[in-house]
Amino acid sequence: MTDLSARTVLPDWRPCSDRSRERGDPLPGTGSRGTEWFLVEISGAWGQHAFLESTLPVDVGRALVKRVESLGMRPLAIRRTGKRTPQDGYRWAYVDSRPGSESVRWGWVETAEELLDVPLDGSTGVASHKPIVAVCAHARHDQCCAVRGRQVVKTLAEAFADETWECSHLGGDRFAGTLVLLPHGLYYGRADGADAVGLVTRYLEGRVDERFFRGRSSLPNAVQAAQHHARATLDDERIDILGPTSAQFADGVWRIELEYPAATIKVMLAETLSEPLLSTCSATRTGRSREYRLLSVEIADAPVS
Repeated sequence: MTDLSARTVLPDWRPCSDRSRERGDPLPGTGSRGTEWFLVEISGAWGQHAFLESTLPVDVGRALVKRVESLGMRPLAIRRTGKRTPQDGYRWAYVDSRPGSESVRWGWVETAEELLDVPLDGSTGVASHKPIVAVCAHARHDQCCAVRGRQVVKTLAEAFADETWECSHLGGDRFAGTLVLLPHGLYYGRADGADAVGLVTRYLEGRVDERFFRGRSSLPNAVQAAQHHARATLDDERIDILGPTSAQFADGVWRIELEYPAATIKVMLAETLSEPLLSTCSATRTGRSREYRLLSVEIADAPVS
């Protein structure tokens, strides 16, 4: 989330991801929202908006995005990396990232217009137990995603050919290379500097790598940050732990309680604003982004029922 009220022009331009690494922008708590997703395979080139500037008819793309977003879902364009063949029909996926309901269902339609008739409630399509590894390589949206993202997607496609896709804008361009692991909605940043294969391998084992983890898409940003600090304190990498039971904000401070076996984790975070920064390569004026500074982590015994 960016505060646009204080904008000044910076003359010395450099790629946003280079600037972010130099500043040491914190990754935890920066995953954008996504509880349910509708993915569409769109081969070929994408413009700045993949659904409106691609081989997909513009009127269909506009109607599809409106339909998906009106349901609180997130549209995402995907494509295979490398040489692309002419598209024959449209493959789609419905993804549920809500905790306890994580699932993927794949389907296919012959024409773009038929995408507008696909039920968006998970009631159709073929269930899949394979994850989706979606790496942002949306060059026309941000050059860092192209330069850094394509390194990552090439590496992952060699190790996980069926699961790996290039995808459209995920958010957090300054953290390129970025990716999301579905269905759990786990965001990673600076993955080109990580063991990308290791990130996916950990995911398949039910673990996260907190060094590059931005947060879980189904959770508010403050809760994402709280989970990060709790995991670091507990030295516990498991994905399906630390569900939030309460989150209260007052006087610039978050008080968040997380579930843990036989314990309750209480995390206090100060919500602050970053120094003025250029958050994307195309930005010409600075803004401030929300950050979460750890105040304390307390481990309390869970009450006996």
